[in-house]
Amino acid sequence: MTQTLDSLIAKFYPSDPEARRILLTHSRRVADMALAISRRHPELHADEKFLEEAAMLHDIGITACDAPGIHCFGTLPYIAHGVEGARMLAEEGMLRHARVCERHTGSGLTAEEIEENALPLPPRDMLPVSIEEKIICYADKFYSKDPGRLTERKTYEEARRSLGRHGEAPLRRFDALHDMLK
Repeated sequence: MTQTLDSLIAKFYPSDPEARRILLTHSRRVADMALAISRRHPELHADEKFLEEAAMLHDIGITACDAPGIHCFGTLPYIAHGVEGARMLAEEGMLRHARVCERHTGSGLTAEEIEENALPLPPRDMLPVSIEEKIICYADKFYSKDPGRLTERKTYEEARRSLGRHGEAPLRRFDALHDMLK
């Protein structure tokens, strides 16, 4: 990685300490869970250094979104935070990290789901592919960015219920990740 995590986050979160706190607290929880999953499953051969870095950066794009509840005052719809984070990290030369950003939303998204739901995203598959992408995508569902719930870990049932609002396909993908990573 060409920059330290701290300098990269400071570059994109220079002026709002509350947005940075939310990002860092949420991302640290996701990173800790992702590392615990990796250690529980050595047979998956996850790259733990990359796993931690990517988990800490997976939501970097929230700063560009209109999400005042988490102190983000950009113009993009929240669902675009993964694509925006991917763009930001790609510009930094961090293509592998960028793919994690793009592929962690929900339990991943297919081009068909994007088109059917008229989501404001490029109509392409954004499903987690690498083991690190899958672990981060899964771990992310257990932690909210709601300032009042940052440190609370959701149960599997709560995470599943939250995803259930988006249909059966995301639930099937989440259940498959759960079966692999529990």
